[in-house]
Amino acid sequence: MLSGKVALVTGASRGIGRQIALTLAGYGADVIVNYNGSKEKAEEVAAKIESMGRKAVAVQCSVADYEACGRMITDMLEVFGHIDILVNNAGITKDNLVIKMTEEDFDTVVDTNLKGTFNTMKHMYRPFIKQKAGRIINLSSVSGVLGNAGQANYSASKAGVIGLTKSMARELASRNITVNAVAPGFIDTDMTQAMTDTAKEATLAQIPLKRVGTPEDIAETVAFLASDKASYITGQVISVDGGMAI
Repeated sequence: MLSGKVALVTGASRGIGRQIALTLAGYGADVIVNYNGSKEKAEEVAAKIESMGRKAVAVQCSVADYEACGRMITDMLEVFGHIDILVNNAGITKDNLVIKMTEEDFDTVVDTNLKGTFNTMKHMYRPFIKQKAGRIINLSSVSGVLGNAGQANYSASKAGVIGLTKSMARELASRNITVNAVAPGFIDTDMTQAMTDTAKEATLAQIPLKRVGTPEDIAETVAFLASDKASYITGQVISVDGGMAI
């Protein structure tokens, strides 16, 4: 399904990003495994992808750093020759009620989650146009669709990703480049496993399907959007949330 394609997945050392990288490789793509701080885990992901018979490189870059994103993409274009799929998965949380939230906590989350998505798309803009082809999949969140108390910074950043996705989809559609977003709900990751039982039960009560999602649920959706099967889909937000955002 993705044979001959090269994918750049940001925040791919663990959690949802890790599964996206492995799933894309499973469908035939070579993968650039971006990470910020988890070098060992990123190299493990790259090694696993190579054991699958695909090419993989682990590359360090904070997506919040505009110039660093440019260097990463330039370097990887030299290594692989082309990049066909960009998955903006890197994201952080610094949850708190606004009354307790610092300006730094707000800025840090927005700089990584929203500005980081802009940074990579900006640097891939010309290469995609030159190729007259490309797939961009941005990770938003159910929090960006519905809002969530205690996550004003995170919700704002992920809502911004939706607006950025729709705007870029309109800009790039005439060049055969699609831009879509995936909005995960309550997914079984390290982040959700750290929640208290009470918090988990309260969240599950809001999910019509009454169960937690898996990283595979998200990764398979991303793989579909990255494939030719989704060539007539752009500017959309696909909620993978068990019905939370109904």
